[in-house]
Amino acid sequence: MRAALTRIERAARLDGAADQLQRRVWSTFRSQRVRDLLHGVWLGHPLHPALAQVPIGAWTSAAILDLLPGPRRPATVLVAVGVAAAVPAAAAGANDWAELSRDQRRVGLVHAAANAVGTVCYAGSLVARLAGRHRAGRTLGFLGLAAVNGGAYLGGHLAYKQAAGVNQGVPELHQMSDGWRPVADLAAIPEATLVTRKVDDVAVVVYRDGDEVTVMLERCAHQGGPLGSGEVARVDGRTCVICPWHGSTFELGGGEVIHGPAGTDQQVLPTRVIGGTLHTRLP
Repeated sequence: MRAALTRIERAARLDGAADQLQRRVWSTFRSQRVRDLLHGVWLGHPLHPALAQVPIGAWTSAAILDLLPGPRRPATVLVAVGVAAAVPAAAAGANDWAELSRDQRRVGLVHAAANAVGTVCYAGSLVARLAGRHRAGRTLGFLGLAAVNGGAYLGGHLAYKQAAGVNQGVPELHQMSDGWRPVADLAAIPEATLVTRKVDDVAVVVYRDGDEVTVMLERCAHQGGPLGSGEVARVDGRTCVICPWHGSTFELGGGEVIHGPAGTDQQVLPTRVIGGTLHTRLP
């Protein structure tokens, strides 16, 4: 399996289809509000993994009922629920996928194809069950379950091996030691300007607004972009930093994500000033 997944990651022949699909996703989800909704900005957590639990859970439950004697209606209802829930899950997944790096998009494309095959099988299963052909419906259901579980395996590879959808900045915290650490002389930090400093070799962004000072991790939560090179702007009435790579927008006061593609907040560190020196520590 490792060798097969590595081949998919390196399969440049998938790029043509992936690039075309990426453009279609962007043209479909043009509204920033819609993209933020599907990224899970409002939730502070990627939306796609949460939505995907509904069709997988419904279809797995239907498969268990198909193996047991008894009425067929409950399994049919669960198959229908899974087919309906697959639509918003696929929309959220496509929206996230379009913002990934090239090697991640290759695996994501195969992940989506497997789930599409599974959904088609379950749609056929639903039609067969409603027509009274329960044996055909069960067969198509088991085929669909095999396909979506293959897709789920690829989704796990995307998350755990390729780090798609996870907060890219948080692992930096593991390189910081406990206790308060000096960052800079407060007088040397200019007003309303992003400044990059190091704390235990971890890059942080420092922003001063009067007596309020923010220290946040410099690596963007989405794909590790350099927030220190980002733009400071007023967005929805809040002072924010905009990542120069993909446009993820975070409030400088508390790190809350305002606009995606990031689906999680940017990590902000506690601060204190002693003797004119700004200090920070692990949360």
